[in-house]
Amino acid sequence: MRRVRQYTDVALYRRLIAEARPFWPHIAGIFFLSLLSTPIALLLPLPLQVVVDCVIGSGPLPRLLTAILPPRLTASPESLLGVAAALLVAVTLLQQLEGFTSWLLQLYTGEQLVLRFRAHLFRHVQRLSLLYHDTAGVSESLYRIQYDAPAMQYVIVNGVVPFVTAVLTLASMLYVTARIDWRLAMLAILVLPVLLLLTETYRRGVRARWTRVKESESGALSVIQEVLASIRVVKAFGQEDRERDRFVRGARHALAEQLAVVGAETRFGLLVALVLAVGTAAVLVVGARDVRSGTLTLGSLLLVMAYLAQLYRPLETISKKVAGLQSSLASAARAFSLLDEVPDVAERPQARPLARAAGRMTLRHVSFAYGKDRRVLDDVSFEVPAGTQVGIAGPTGAGKTTLLMLLARLIDPSDGEILLDGLDLRAYRLADLRNQIAVVLQEPVLFSTTIAENIAYGRPGASRQQIVDAAEAAHLDDFVMRLPDGYETEVGERGMALSGGERQRVSLARAFLRDAPIVLLDEPTSAVDTRSEAKILEAMQRLMQGRTCFMVAHRLSTLDICAVRLRLEHGRLLAADDRVRVSAHG
Repeated sequence: MRRVRQYTDVALYRRLIAEARPFWPHIAGIFFLSLLSTPIALLLPLPLQVVVDCVIGSGPLPRLLTAILPPRLTASPESLLGVAAALLVAVTLLQQLEGFTSWLLQLYTGEQLVLRFRAHLFRHVQRLSLLYHDTAGVSESLYRIQYDAPAMQYVIVNGVVPFVTAVLTLASMLYVTARIDWRLAMLAILVLPVLLLLTETYRRGVRARWTRVKESESGALSVIQEVLASIRVVKAFGQEDRERDRFVRGARHALAEQLAVVGAETRFGLLVALVLAVGTAAVLVVGARDVRSGTLTLGSLLLVMAYLAQLYRPLETISKKVAGLQSSLASAARAFSLLDEVPDVAERPQARPLARAAGRMTLRHVSFAYGKDRRVLDDVSFEVPAGTQVGIAGPTGAGKTTLLMLLARLIDPSDGEILLDGLDLRAYRLADLRNQIAVVLQEPVLFSTTIAENIAYGRPGASRQQIVDAAEAAHLDDFVMRLPDGYETEVGERGMALSGGERQRVSLARAFLRDAPIVLLDEPTSAVDTRSEAKILEAMQRLMQGRTCFMVAHRLSTLDICAVRLRLEHGRLLAADDRVRVSAHG
């Protein structure tokens, strides 16, 4: 599992806000609606004060209502009671309308933010090196894209906007309360330092716990992914119960970590509630004494208590948002840690375009190592003229597949250079370079879609006739036409609805349709029977005509269709055909 990089809160907020920049108009709308909730909340207790002070009692009408209401509506207690009732209904409806509109805009904006962030992560993870995917694992990347990416929504929409709104609401409520009785306002705000101390103490301890929770959940997901990808082996050896137990152990560890976090959150919530309750009790005691002494009216006390609830609500929101966002910030750190992984194969800023290569390949003192100690290729040099079919032989672990990966620039050499038509592969645009290459792997890779779409994978805009022509060239058309749905037949996940030979011929048809000047064949017949091999070899001969081809095979007879041969042992080039120029180290 890859180590998650450490980021400060400020760095995470800055990067999240930068990612959300295209949606600033939507976020501004959410912010405006959130601010609108403050004056609506200020109006909500007003009808109660009117009834207590002006209808039941004989106090003066609030100046705001005196200014906007006609005299006939304030002339009698009955009319004032009707005004208070109507005001209560109107404010409630306005509050509900604001809430619904805000919810709808938050939902749309949040989902769009997450979708864009997931797409960003998915695009980046596809560009990372094969070594990264081999070490990190599929489930780790999957978890970060699917489960860590929603942190964008939680932080921006459900975190930053409510936090800022709560701060402004707090200031507004404090001002209004102070206008009624500044001593009660000061008394109420004394809880703020205590809440800040509690929040900071909680924040420091819980982030690391949330990181461990997500690592544990990712580990449990990796068990599911690994087992389902290898389900035939699991069933063949009868290890279903063992794998279930392995998953349960991982899931229980994740559950234990999460329960520890929930326990910390519960304790924090209780402490916040207790602090706010003490503040409310203090204001109530002092306010009641002021009412008894005649310095404060009962209606004003009720209004202060109502506003106090509105004052403490944003305080509670601020405390709980800072605490609750730790889970999302832990996810954001994991997501940005993935984005900060640097691709081993990077495109140069001034990379050259490449329309169609001739296909002359030159290796100059090429070496490659996985890490510091595992050297796979050692000082390999040769030159292959354009249009040459090269067979590559050698024992397992000699570096044959690594050589093909270097030729396709799926990895870059540790030392030396590889030239295509006289220019280093690193000088070309990656997309243009990959368009020059068709690959047929030892284990054919098909996608869970139709045969036609699999053939056209390397050339998505191909016509149906071009797909059929490619299938015929790969000796696939007769088989396809016997299927009930023909080229629209679904091949199943990883193509498992087809046999090994059929999958390999689909891969060959894909290479035919690609029509690339360079073809790389990695053990294309190792997993098929003799009859299928004969058909595949015949198709490959046609595929290789007029193209620069490199074919890896263990069976030397398979390489008979190649014009020249190379032999690798322990990462060194030991033998070559006279038509291939090799350095002194070869």
